[in-house]
Amino acid sequence: MRARRSNDPVAMKLIVTTPTAIALDESSVRYVRAEDATGGFGIEPRHADFLTTLSICVVRWRNGGGVEHYLAVRGGVLRVREGKVVEIATREAVVDDDLGHLRSEILAMMAEGIEVERSARSVALSLEQAAIRQIYRYLRPTDQPLKVRPLK
Repeated sequence: MRARRSNDPVAMKLIVTTPTAIALDESSVRYVRAEDATGGFGIEPRHADFLTTLSICVVRWRNGGGVEHYLAVRGGVLRVREGKVVEIATREAVVDDDLGHLRSEILAMMAEGIEVERSARSVALSLEQAAIRQIYRYLRPTDQPLKVRPLK
């Protein structure tokens, strides 16, 4: 985990969390760039409150010293609060200053993981449907109900 503190009034705080850890907690951020379904966007200090869902992408941020850093995220939710805090909640995050490595290997691995999950969900759905059909066959009466004729 990275954690840096700053008293810079025009800097933002960037927090990236996964279900199991805080992947990044940086306090001297001047710029954040990410991607959602509509494309890439940038966030600077004093940005309006904002909420969006991220696609699999590389999030870039620039610290107070002007150095750019990178973080691969497997989708997630990005929220900007009061133009001072940028929060990202994601299933998976990898911090690496080697942009080429993140783009070529990590993003491909994350995309492959999503395809595996889709396939598993499809198989699970098929099993559920088969179980429902089997229960329906078991519960459905096979004999026609007897028709009672009135006595004459």
